[in-house]
Amino acid sequence: MASWASQIYGPATYSGSSYSWNQVSGSKIMYFSQKMKHYSFKASFGLPNSSVFSMGKKINFNFNINIDNGRNGHFGLVDGKVYGFDFSMTGSKKAGGLHPFVVTCLANGEISAEEKVNVLVIGGGGREHALCHALQRSPSCSKVFCSPGNIGISKSGDAISLSDVDSSDSSAVISFCQKQAIGLVVVGPEAPLVSGLANDLVKAGIPTFGPSSEAAALEGSKDFMKSLCYKYDIPTAKYQTFADPTAAKQYIKEQGAPIVIKADGLAAGKGVIVAMSLDEAYEAVDLMLVNGIFGSAGSRVIVEEFLEGEEASFFAVVDGENAIPLESAQDHKRVGNGDTGPNTGGMGAYSPAPVLTKELQALVMDSIVLPTVKGMAAEGCKFVGVLYAGLMIEKKSGLPKLIEYNVRFGDPECQVLMMRLESDLAQVLLAACRGKLTGVSLKWSPGSAMVVVMASNGYPGSYKKGTVISNIEEAEKAAPSVKVFHAGTALDSEGNLVAVGGRVLGITAKGDDLQEARDRAYQAIEKINWPEGFYRQDIGWRALPQKQFS
Repeated sequence: MASWASQIYGPATYSGSSYSWNQVSGSKIMYFSQKMKHYSFKASFGLPNSSVFSMGKKINFNFNINIDNGRNGHFGLVDGKVYGFDFSMTGSKKAGGLHPFVVTCLANGEISAEEKVNVLVIGGGGREHALCHALQRSPSCSKVFCSPGNIGISKSGDAISLSDVDSSDSSAVISFCQKQAIGLVVVGPEAPLVSGLANDLVKAGIPTFGPSSEAAALEGSKDFMKSLCYKYDIPTAKYQTFADPTAAKQYIKEQGAPIVIKADGLAAGKGVIVAMSLDEAYEAVDLMLVNGIFGSAGSRVIVEEFLEGEEASFFAVVDGENAIPLESAQDHKRVGNGDTGPNTGGMGAYSPAPVLTKELQALVMDSIVLPTVKGMAAEGCKFVGVLYAGLMIEKKSGLPKLIEYNVRFGDPECQVLMMRLESDLAQVLLAACRGKLTGVSLKWSPGSAMVVVMASNGYPGSYKKGTVISNIEEAEKAAPSVKVFHAGTALDSEGNLVAVGGRVLGITAKGDDLQEARDRAYQAIEKINWPEGFYRQDIGWRALPQKQFS
């Protein structure tokens, strides 16, 4: 994080002449300490190597500084002691660029400053909406863009959606970043990470939160992930990998059912089949290896031991060598109440997850996350980004085992985590990009958060697109601390909000406890008018009394 503190020193009036400066901690900054109207002035001075700008030699800079008391200007008053100013540099590659900072006047006669950045979020679903919402709240964030974004992101003011920037085209993304002085790119979905977007952005000198394509193989190839677990003694289910359907079926026959069949590659969250009988398992093998239902993603399959217990999601922010845990969350993968029906991308989530006690969280970090981070570094592909561990808290042992890794925030878990996060998200992610997570801690709101997903009738199978949704604003006013995140929405030719995806809305609420968060989320859902949509009525059932859902 670009920051410094300097002793207040200088004249009490601002006439635009050159000033002398007191240097504290290797940095220089101008003096101001009184209530002011809008002033402009210039000062020229040299910066040492140890300055926040990390220049290799002394260079003279011209600063054009505008200080605003909060009533005017782009930045304004953040709180009683925080002002904003812009500066432009000459004599550097960034000459003439506009770089915002936040300046804080401290009670001890010093001032501190933090860099403000423009952020680009890649993606257009509910997870990306939640990330934009959290970044927009970040004091160090100036502007938030989202490519491609969606209509809900734009209408809510959480970010500027960019339908004209092709986020699958690295050169187009890099060009946009350079034109808009983007200081941080946050990649939401897994596909652009696996295809190497982060590699290209980092090569262009753009700080990017998300792993390289080599590190993204943790999600892009389940065989790669399993091999890493085996090599570095990370607890996971027993498995074998097959490309030949006959060999796969023979192994299944030896192991018996229930058993789990997984496509090796990315299959949009649908490449896992829990087979409760041998016939179901054989059919799953044929679907993937013979019929090619998942294309190249299913050209190999992982046949995995069935683990019985309670699933939980564990997230950690990683800087290549260090990791800090996020709060726990629990997803609901099955489409129907009582965890019945086929798997989906996720029908709801809540945070924190009672199943992940503090003791278990420490065990997950020590036995699963940190060995993975160290193992990836040892393999020559350091992981930078968010590591999402899908866990099974095994019934027979009570201990966590790794089911799968994702290399991005979960959806819908991200929604509840971003609702609860109180830290400056932009600065946390920048610290990870810079390899400086050591000493970083996160602040979370007390209580709980829950998200309930509304999906199109027929999901996860075929569904109708273009059905009209109304009363979103009424839903957000139905109870305190409610936010509706958009995933699969758009506007039709008549300006109506319509559903264009399977999972469409994430109705999210905070409360003093899980019961209150649940009540608020479902109160909000009742306000939404969408006859062609559905939702599970039992989100949170594992953590709440059963009478809630009778």
